[in-house]
Amino acid sequence: MAVPVSWITLATPLLSGPVRVGITAEGVASVSFEAVAGGGPPVGDAVRPGDEPKAALVARHFAEYFAGTRRRLGLPVDWRLTTAGPQRSVLQTLERTVGWGSTVSYGELAVRSEVFTTEIEAGSLGPAARAVGSIMGSNPLFLLVPCHRVVAADGIGGFGGGPVGMEVKRWLLTLEGVLPPTLDWTGPA
Repeated sequence: MAVPVSWITLATPLLSGPVRVGITAEGVASVSFEAVAGGGPPVGDAVRPGDEPKAALVARHFAEYFAGTRRRLGLPVDWRLTTAGPQRSVLQTLERTVGWGSTVSYGELAVRSEVFTTEIEAGSLGPAARAVGSIMGSNPLFLLVPCHRVVAADGIGGFGGGPVGMEVKRWLLTLEGVLPPTLDWTGPA
């Protein structure tokens, strides 16, 4: 069964450019970097009749977040476009337990999610941490489920999108006060 989705494009201060947000009757179902040719959500806004107030609310909350005046997006999440099982459990644990200005390691998120108990009980946190990294890379709710707050035990870790993605992660962690601003910081004062 297809989930009816309204799509909006929101400007961001991120080096990656705008983000695409999919909205359903249940809430936000998708947040991603703007689609590129050959994949991703449809290009251009496509708001279904009746979804205009929800789209306006989403746009306002994202603008306030990027301005540094909103610490929690505070929007309902429609989890139906995530994969039931480990992906959804890990993403829900992240969304519920790691707030603004906080980070968690891949391994700690694996433990918190209680998905990888067999591996952890066997003393094998590495594979569980790598599985969490893969889940972060497939997160369909970027920003709303803050995968940028998941870091390596020994540093910032990775982020989708290559070098631009890493700059996005640094920018978001700087916005949230986890990293100190650099001389080229382009965020709110």
